[in-house]
Parts: sequence; structure tokens; C-alpha cells
Amino acid sequence: MAVDELDTRILRLLIEQPRTSVREYARILGIARGTLQARIDRLERDGVITGTGPFLSPGALGHPVLAFVHIEVTQGHLDEVGDALAAVPEIIEAFSITGGGDVLTRVAARDNAHLEDVIQHLINLPGVVRTRTEMALRERVPYRLLPLVESVGRSAGAQR
Repeated sequence: MAVDELDTRILRLLIEQPRTSVREYARILGIARGTLQARIDRLERDGVITGTGPFLSPGALGHPVLAFVHIEVTQGHLDEVGDALAAVPEIIEAFSITGGGDVLTRVAARDNAHLEDVIQHLINLPGVVRTRTEMALRERVPYRLLPLVESVGRSAGAQR
């Protein structure tokens, strides 16, 4: 899916000013509201825009401890383990991976004791062979997509 310079400008506004109306976005961009809506609809249809909503802070929700738990899974049980992981509320994300383990999860916990309880629960899931945990000390680069969006937009402009 090609993202052009206008798409990049639209995505930048959606990221930086998520509560602004479509009418206001169109005014800022100097384009017709219908053009903007068609672009947003296409970006959603093509899977570039995957959702809307607030970004939440696990820390502010009382879960300031962040850990990455690598999980080794018994061969042939990846789907079952994935389904079981989805039922653990402290797991924020889980990915199938290559390298040291089969699944990498991001876990939010209230404190170290709570993290240990979550890890013990994970170890006891059917199909889990072992886990390895790494705790995050400080966020160095927060989750972001704008630099990538701008890079893609620049590349699209250069290809013309």
C-alpha cells in the first residue's frame, strides 16, 4: 500500500491531534472534507489505520512494573498457549518470535511480587516449558509511529 505525502500529512494530524474533527483536519490541510474522508477510509481499508482511541498508561492504572517475558513452548502447542496468554490481563502484548524462545510477551504488574505471581501463572500453563524474564528499568523511546510515517512519506515523494 503506497502512502503518499498527503497521506503522511493526514496521519501526522491523526497522531498529533487525535481529538480534532474531520472538518478541522480538512481545513488545516486545505483540502475538501470529502477528499480527507476518502483518504482516511482508504487508509483504514488498507490496514494502515488499525484503530482509534486513547493511549493508556499501565503505570497510571496501578501497574508500573514492566517486564518482557520470553516463553518457550512445547512443539505444536503455540496456538493453545497463545489463547491462554490472551486470558491473562497483565499481558499487554504477545508475539511469536524466532531466537531465544517461541513467544515474547510484554507484562505490566503492580509490583515485583505481582510480577512473580504472573510469571508463576505463565509457567503453569499447559504447553509452557520455561520462561525468561527481563525487567524494563526506564523507557528510552516511547511507542511511536510518526518518524516511520514521515520516512515512508519522504520515500514516496522521492520516488516520483
